[in-house]
Amino acid sequence: MICGIIDLGSNTIRLSIYQCENMAARLLLNKKITAGLSGYVEGGELSLKGINKACSVLSDFENILSNFNIQNAHVFATASLRNIGNTEEAVSIIRDKTGFSVDVLSGEEEARLDYVGAAHAVSLEKGLLVDIGGGSTELVTFQNEEILKAVSMPVGCLNLFLKHVPFLLPTSGSIKEMKRNILAELKKADFFEEKKQSVICGVGGTIRAAGKLYNDIYELSGENMVMESDKLGKMLALYKNNGKDILHRILQIAPERIHTILPGMMILNAIAKSSKSREIVISGCGVREGYLYGRVLNA
Repeated sequence: MICGIIDLGSNTIRLSIYQCENMAARLLLNKKITAGLSGYVEGGELSLKGINKACSVLSDFENILSNFNIQNAHVFATASLRNIGNTEEAVSIIRDKTGFSVDVLSGEEEARLDYVGAAHAVSLEKGLLVDIGGGSTELVTFQNEEILKAVSMPVGCLNLFLKHVPFLLPTSGSIKEMKRNILAELKKADFFEEKKQSVICGVGGTIRAAGKLYNDIYELSGENMVMESDKLGKMLALYKNNGKDILHRILQIAPERIHTILPGMMILNAIAKSSKSREIVISGCGVREGYLYGRVLNA
């Protein structure tokens, strides 16, 4: 079976096409478009311009699926449509204009599917899973292949940027504001009262981009998928001390994330400190694979 999964996110919209056989999936194609839907939220609602932006991207993806004669396609949305006041209206317009019925995941559903996807790529006995998206951050504690607790925080790298950074790059003042916002959300989530989590399993594009930047700064192989937590804080200190150098590296490695990678790293650093983790293991799989295995294949 060939299956298309479309992830309608707050910052990026992704199409992944998989070949599925015997409850195993192989990625055939992955296409990402940075739509920045969080930037179209006005008065707590996604504007018609933002809805049309989503429809335009979905129509492009529909053309790709049609060219490959793929009829088995599924679309889900996370904080992009979950955290707005006109969810039903947006879903209805998208269905009428594109033919796609969008499955809007709750925060806890997204967190659980993150774990299902990551578990197919990384083998860890216990730890904390973190997925930093554009509009939310998902946290899951797990042990012996069992989810212990799953929550979603309404703070992500894009909405954090839009709320606190007036221009393209954060100033020292906006960095302080973002840090206060992150710590306030962590306190509300009340997630780290339990014993420390020595290992974080990181999923999603923000953490993968941070991993590439980490490997470049510390002159490690591009194949390295582990970050030492204390070095993450040092990377953020580099921006304060020599912002031009780290920005040059970001432009080389992940130019489309020039405005979101630093807020994303701040979220990850705050979580690493709160959980007292020593390392972050990056998974190549996440919520899209989780949706495929958990919802489509029912594995």
